[in-house]
Amino acid sequence: MKQLAEIIATLARVGYIKPAPGTWGSAAAVPLAWVIYERGGFWAVVFATLIAFIVGWWATKEMTAGSKDHDPSEIVIDEVVGQWIALMPVLYGAGMMGVEATALWPGWIAAFALFRLFDIWKPLWIGKADRRGDALGVMLDDVIAGVFAAIFVVILAGLSHGVLMQ
Repeated sequence: MKQLAEIIATLARVGYIKPAPGTWGSAAAVPLAWVIYERGGFWAVVFATLIAFIVGWWATKEMTAGSKDHDPSEIVIDEVVGQWIALMPVLYGAGMMGVEATALWPGWIAAFALFRLFDIWKPLWIGKADRRGDALGVMLDDVIAGVFAAIFVVILAGLSHGVLMQ
């Protein structure tokens, strides 16, 4: 079970890439989100995110059991979940507009950059979740960072199309 937990928590060992394993985990999450979206649409990404959260929580608990480090840098499944949440407005928008998801490439870049910003900076509830010191906190801080990033992606999309300027 420990080996399975490691494969999941490190996203098939992506989490061992140095430097900045969290950024590598987020970067790996982007094409995975695209593949899931292309195969099953927006709701497949939502479902995959929920499954990744649940399985990631379990894997993180397994990986950190008996350790003083509640959030080792090689655990990146939390970044995957957060990055997918950050990408949801882009994927939803592509589906609603009936365009290829890659046509909204500025949104992909914004979602990636904003998620990394919030995940590293950890303002407000993100930092509070991270300070829980347990596996749920490891997952929740990235979920909240993903939500913050998603909100800002929507705001930026509105600003870029003048929707919020009227």
